[in-house]
Amino acid sequence: MIKGKLPTNYKWIVLGITTVGVLMAAIDTTVVILAFPDIMIELNSNLVSMVWVLMGYIFASTVLLLALGRVADIYGRVRLYNLGFVLFTLGSAFCGLSVSDAQLIGSRVFQGVGGALMLVNAWAILTEAFPPTQRGTAMGINSMTFGVGSIAGPLLGGLILSIASWRWVFLINLPIGTLGTIFSYRYLREMSLRRTGEKLDVLGTSAFSISLFAMLFALTQGITLGFVSVPIVAMFAIFLLGLGFFLFWERHTRCPALDMDLFRNHQYDFALVAATLQSLAIFAVQFLVVFYLQAVRGNTPLEAALILLPMPVALAIVGPFAGRLSDRIGARIPATIGLVIQAGGVYWLSTVAPQTQYLHISIGLALTGLGGGLFFSPNTSAAMGAAPRARLGVAAATLATLRNTGMVTSFALALAIAASSLPQDIILALFVGTSATLGTPLMVAFVNGMQAALRGSVAICLVAAALSFVRGKQDRTS
Repeated sequence: MIKGKLPTNYKWIVLGITTVGVLMAAIDTTVVILAFPDIMIELNSNLVSMVWVLMGYIFASTVLLLALGRVADIYGRVRLYNLGFVLFTLGSAFCGLSVSDAQLIGSRVFQGVGGALMLVNAWAILTEAFPPTQRGTAMGINSMTFGVGSIAGPLLGGLILSIASWRWVFLINLPIGTLGTIFSYRYLREMSLRRTGEKLDVLGTSAFSISLFAMLFALTQGITLGFVSVPIVAMFAIFLLGLGFFLFWERHTRCPALDMDLFRNHQYDFALVAATLQSLAIFAVQFLVVFYLQAVRGNTPLEAALILLPMPVALAIVGPFAGRLSDRIGARIPATIGLVIQAGGVYWLSTVAPQTQYLHISIGLALTGLGGGLFFSPNTSAAMGAAPRARLGVAAATLATLRNTGMVTSFALALAIAASSLPQDIILALFVGTSATLGTPLMVAFVNGMQAALRGSVAICLVAAALSFVRGKQDRTS
């Protein structure tokens, strides 16, 4: 409930504070990628553990989003957003002070809890603060920030690593997080009525968490154990059974984590599926390109970061424009065109060879960022605009959960496909040992695997584009 009169510029205050939070949460999904070699050496670790440093944060965010969306609807979105800033900042400090890979993974999970609290509530708070005629623009800036942060994470990591220790990849969050926490507590106001008579769906959330963990474990550990080995097949079975039970339970429990009533609106459904498939397709791209630049081309972290620059720049330029365009004509056309452009950019990247010119790589990255900028804000605005106002927390949580599920699965799947092109002894050296580069005879094998993974991403993008196009005309009057 609103306490006191809101200032006339309140909606822009909300946009500023939530954008800072979303930017921090998004950057930390990928900022550690270029720091892997340095962390491996200092903590005496291996690449499989490093991948879990990357995925642990996203996994924690993903499995908590549904539950936290309902908690926000019950206890207040602003209250939990503020708490997210605090936990994220503390988690960043724990990461920067870690002395082992296990401690770092645990700290990333803690940090992911704070990131989940910020992400799940930011879009709901924005939807409440902005009228429908300006919501697309606000979502454009905020969602563009999420996309830029996720993609620009390696760039920021490369810049930090060129002048400081890998620990500052995390410690740099402390002053920003502290200021964000202060401004969030001071200026954000609760505008929603809290829902009563509801409870958390602990069983459903647990089933989803176990199912997703089983899939990620199978994809990453199958690299060394073999994907047809008994433990890996068992984990895939747990994934399928857990997912099936989760969907069954959500249809029959009184207070489900996943509100099935949301799926009665086909605008929301198509936006949700498009976001999930887009994340599954695209977030593997930068992981593969970074690995290619460092392991095949031998680029330094800073060099690799600069080569990646066209993607976030293109996304940042196009994002706000796409938000304003969707305010006028709806989400279907810009979002669909964006997915088609992304498919073209990823296909262009799939043609790289061990000695491809950097201009060729830059064109593919720029096209991928351009398409992302056209897709993110219109699709998010359409999804949140189609959700019932009283269920914005759960609606935002569902959207963020499926987007994150696609993202974290994309990383694991890309790693598995890339590794499948390497001989077993090199797999062990790269993913269990301390080697971080490929010898000349194996470069072609890795590039072939990367090409296959990227072309799979192209196919997923095209499916997402088809679903985006048939979503129908968007109702923008309410």
